[in-house]
Amino acid sequence: MSSEFKSLTVKKYPRLPGRKTSESRYWRKFKSPIVVKEFAAVSTIHFSEASPYDFAVTASTRVQIYSSKTHQVKKTISRFKDVAYSGTIRADGRLVVAGDATGLVQIFDIGSRAILRTFREHKHPVHVTKFSTEKTQILTASDDKTVRIWDMPSEAPLTVFNGHEDYIRSGMVSYDNPHLVLSGSYDQTVKLWDMRTQGCVMTMNHGAPVEAVEMFPDGGVVLSAGGPSLKVFDILAGGRPLHSLSNHQKTITSLCFDHSHSRLLTGSLDQHVKVYNVQDYSVVHSVKYPAPVMSVALSPDDTHLVAGMAGGLLSIRQRIVKSEEVQTRRAQEEQIRGGSYKYFIRGQKKAAESDFTVESKKKRRLKEYDRYLKVFQYGNALDACLRTNQRAIITVSLIQELIHRDGLRQALSGRDDISLEPLAQFLVKNINNPRYTSLLVDVTMVMIDMYTAVLGQSPLIDELFMRLRTKVKQEIAFQRQLQSVIGSMEMLFAKSTSTSVGIAVHNELTSAPASPARVSATSS
Repeated sequence: MSSEFKSLTVKKYPRLPGRKTSESRYWRKFKSPIVVKEFAAVSTIHFSEASPYDFAVTASTRVQIYSSKTHQVKKTISRFKDVAYSGTIRADGRLVVAGDATGLVQIFDIGSRAILRTFREHKHPVHVTKFSTEKTQILTASDDKTVRIWDMPSEAPLTVFNGHEDYIRSGMVSYDNPHLVLSGSYDQTVKLWDMRTQGCVMTMNHGAPVEAVEMFPDGGVVLSAGGPSLKVFDILAGGRPLHSLSNHQKTITSLCFDHSHSRLLTGSLDQHVKVYNVQDYSVVHSVKYPAPVMSVALSPDDTHLVAGMAGGLLSIRQRIVKSEEVQTRRAQEEQIRGGSYKYFIRGQKKAAESDFTVESKKKRRLKEYDRYLKVFQYGNALDACLRTNQRAIITVSLIQELIHRDGLRQALSGRDDISLEPLAQFLVKNINNPRYTSLLVDVTMVMIDMYTAVLGQSPLIDELFMRLRTKVKQEIAFQRQLQSVIGSMEMLFAKSTSTSVGIAVHNELTSAPASPARVSATSS
């Protein structure tokens, strides 16, 4: 019984060290930024948690709802008497809440843009407005140093927290527990409030005016940003600081998580958005923007990265998602419930993890050049590889295989100018590649030895041979220049080393104490 044919083994060269990691390649997929000019600095960007994940952009005296599909403005809410702040969309995507510089807080219906509720008790600018996980409650924080929880149906405050000594510019309600409220203030503190005790239960010192706060979904870890530093606190350990990071050069203005909460994004006035791995809080990627970044947000499906800048620029970057990723995410979201139709038909199309499956082997299809190698047609194998524009490494591997089989001359023999042209062009293109030079020089020598007698009969082959000669001469000249430069650098390094040694010896002699004989001679 004959053994199975082994297909061509492609040579593998050691990879050169590069700065591109899998993480960097992922974030570089956010391409083709669309830049929109707003009337003023973009203070807040917030994505809806409901599909199709539209987002609210707050700038100047209006809140605009952008479509995540067309990247165009769908709705414009401009019923503010002064500068608007913190436009936030409710989880169901139906309502939006925003404050303004007069202290007014309003809730709007996104569809009709009608004002549904108005809250007037703040007397200073309201920079924080958020919906609670309880859909009938909202959180507001103001420059009047108070944090308030409002009941939407009655338009009355449920709780008023007093304790900060300066402006409050950031805050949120815990994802895990709607009774816990987090706030950050310009008094350099981050406070955790509990609606059940009507007071502050924990205070953490950031050390700089706090611009943004975030909390992990389980509610155990808190992040705060202020000045150029990012700090991590462990709530379960009484607010103990875990990390202090200073990767930005200027003030950090915004924080946001990705969908899985495994990556943290920070926007800063140094015109950078940095991506952190929350396992060790190392920076895995950085994006440069043309102006100071005031706000940054990532869509819940991790396909849109939006940044607002101080000059009024709004940058929208989109990542093209493959169909496999969409199907995987849908499968995770659509978990099978017991008693449902999908529960009863499970396993009919795809085996469960606990099932025993019969392994089936698919017949392996050989490449065209492998099929010719299998029947020892070396010339056709080389032609197939050159004709289908394979990668250079595959062609080189095939030539190496032909040499091992002692079939190189057989593959090159009996060619006319038309069949010899692809090989000559390949040699002209790749003979100066350091990885392939030693092998391709041998192939060139064999080809010249076989076809020297017919030179001058085909203008095309004559031109390719002249190009090959010119390429080799240029490479030799370059190598000579390189050797000359290396020699000059070695002379400079040698001279520098001898000079530094001489200076060290001189300093040692001058700093050493004088000998007794020298002292007596000097005194006499």
